[in-house]
Amino acid sequence: MSGALTTEARQQAWMRLAAVKEQFAARGWFPATSGNLSLKVQEDPLVFLVTASGKDKTESGPDDFLLVDGDGQPVEATKNRPSAETRVHAALYRAFPEVGAVFHVHTVANNVISELFFAQGRVSIGPQELIKGLGIWDEDAVIEVPIVENVADIARLAEAVARVANPRVPGVLIRNHGIYAWGESPLAAKRHLEAFEFLFQYRLALLQCRAALVGV
Repeated sequence: MSGALTTEARQQAWMRLAAVKEQFAARGWFPATSGNLSLKVQEDPLVFLVTASGKDKTESGPDDFLLVDGDGQPVEATKNRPSAETRVHAALYRAFPEVGAVFHVHTVANNVISELFFAQGRVSIGPQELIKGLGIWDEDAVIEVPIVENVADIARLAEAVARVANPRVPGVLIRNHGIYAWGESPLAAKRHLEAFEFLFQYRLALLQCRAALVGV
């Protein structure tokens, strides 16, 4: 499996994922060791680089990531464990073969949005300019981001995320947990995640402004 990967390919994948981790950590998107990132390095059989469990992502070290297979199991001898939610990443890679990276972060905005709109099963946002960051250029576009319940059984969570995932809107919210966003490359996944986070903050600010106006 991983033996087909060259040392150069591994190093490049590691550096790309490390750069994303550093940027997101600087934004405070990994509170209390939360969140996880992955980057696909091989399609068939599936092998991807994923964050190690329990690491403080504001720090960097040689054990930050490890290679896992399509079942989320390490493909090489290692003392580290893959992120507890690695199976969610694997489910998204299997659902969408074109996906090259999956990012999961916890922010106040995405947690509050997921709770406010959980009963509807989705949050609608738009029209808003930053929707174009998702590759959706329709005039006056409105998107719907699915929201699933947060369950401790990761296999069930992975199934739930994959079931509602929409390739046109590359993100799924977990109630009071965070968002999974993906793209065909780390750059695309990063752009999508940044767009989602802006849109969530926008939606919350709009709700607050409307509530304040009603009270005037």
